[in-house]
Parts: sequence; structure tokens; C-alpha cells
Amino acid sequence: MRFHVALHKDPNSLYGVTVPDLPGCFSAGKTIDEALASAKEAIQGHIETLLEWGDSVDTIQRAIATHLKDPQYTGAIWAEVEI
Repeated sequence: MRFHVALHKDPNSLYGVTVPDLPGCFSAGKTIDEALASAKEAIQGHIETLLEWGDSVDTIQRAIATHLKDPQYTGAIWAEVEI
């Protein structure tokens, strides 16, 4: 499975990572590479938790172009994380 992630960086902060197709799943890292590695761990943990709670894992992936229309992702750096 592949997930699109949005990275944001404010001055004097870590890179924040949001996984738009997994609401509530986020992470951070000092560098982009560290943030992406952290995102992979966060996604895996998020999915494991959903399954433990008996929830289904919605694997519908929206295109990045769809996310670009959402104002909360303005200025984001987009990447893809494979799980």
C-alpha cells in the first residue's frame, strides 16, 4: 500500500507530516528523510491500532491533485510512503 503524505515546515520547527487519507495519522522529523521514515512508522502503527479496535482500514487513495485543492495543504511538500 502507498500513502501520500504532506510535509510542512515552519521556521524553527521540525518537518510535520500529515497522512490525508488516514485521518488522525501524523508524525514529524528533523529532516525530510527522517520525517518520511517516521511517517512510515506512524502509518503502520495507525493501521495496526485500527485493526486491533476492529475498525476497517479504508484504503481509498485520493490523488494528490485532489489534496492540492484543500487549503490546509497549501505550501505542502508531497511525497509517497510505501507500507
